[in-house]
Amino acid sequence: MTMTRTAVVFPPGEFLKEELEARNWSQTEFAEIIGRPVRLINEIIAGKKSITPETANQIAASLGSSAELWMNLESKYQLSKIGKDESSIHRKGKLHSKYPVREMIKRGWIEGGRDVARLEKSVLTFLHISSLDDTPCLAHAAKRTSYESVSPLQWVWLFRVKQVAQSFVARRYSRDGLIAFLPRLKALLSAPEEVRNVPKILAEVGVRFVVVAALPGSKIDGACIWLESNQPVIALSGRLDRIDNFWFVLRHEIEHLIQEHGKDSMFMVDEDISGADENSATATEEEVANKAAAEFAVSDDELDGYMSRVNPYYFSEDRVLGLAGRLGVHPGIVVGRLQKKLENASDDKSYKYLREHLVKVRHLITQTAPTDGWGTIFPI
Repeated sequence: MTMTRTAVVFPPGEFLKEELEARNWSQTEFAEIIGRPVRLINEIIAGKKSITPETANQIAASLGSSAELWMNLESKYQLSKIGKDESSIHRKGKLHSKYPVREMIKRGWIEGGRDVARLEKSVLTFLHISSLDDTPCLAHAAKRTSYESVSPLQWVWLFRVKQVAQSFVARRYSRDGLIAFLPRLKALLSAPEEVRNVPKILAEVGVRFVVVAALPGSKIDGACIWLESNQPVIALSGRLDRIDNFWFVLRHEIEHLIQEHGKDSMFMVDEDISGADENSATATEEEVANKAAAEFAVSDDELDGYMSRVNPYYFSEDRVLGLAGRLGVHPGIVVGRLQKKLENASDDKSYKYLREHLVKVRHLITQTAPTDGWGTIFPI
């Protein structure tokens, strides 16, 4: 059987001692040759002093070698003394480069500490994987900004959603009940304060609703996940704190639940499906969810009819308020839909017009929904 042994690295002083012995030079004589104190030569040979660039040049000149040789011997020896820490540093570097460890510790999702083994175990346990090379697995559908593979930031966010959702009990899920409750949800569109009723209404039909603050750079607005085949969860990230975005993302995720998207597979969807394969399941399911979300508040027919009657680039605030009043929705929802329609228009004013109606609602929904983030750590 072949045995592998770790090479032993000697102090460069030992090589110097052999060179002096080969020449029958004493340490005192060598010190006189290079013009350095005898004590320095003694300490270099004993491994108590390091060879500096200046000393390396002097040794090389006296022995007919190169300064690089003696500096390399010194470097290898010094590195060998700290080599025992390399594995730990490598593991920690790999851990931090793959997952947002610092942010997870800051939010109280995992325990911190200097012990890399414990830190790594905390991350692996959090994501339900056995190795950093493994890919997490969680049945879900999510509204995010890219069709690329699920990012580590998004995986971490999704598993925190799962943790929060599993920490409380919900009623038995009823798909028919969820569909029947859609008019009740639509009745909440008139005022920002009404978003506080969303968690209660969804809970009545067995849908867990949670709010988990997005991780910086995660680019995810919401998701629906399945704890079990009959235990759905809707989560919002509050990344874009606007009334129109809240209702669009919520209805988007509700449609994924109704259609049972992501129930048996890992499925991510995009805000903009224009770049996706039009025949792919992802594009088709995203179209379904986006259409349901858009039609929920202001239908395309209503919006197209309104835009055909007025100059779309300079629609007046009075007209927008009138349309919102007639439809029974908050003006910010109408403005959000109009701006989405006009965002590719040549006139930049169309996209910025009436933005004061895009009111914030995150501070309202976090009053009633299980929330993790913005200074709050949800108890698990």
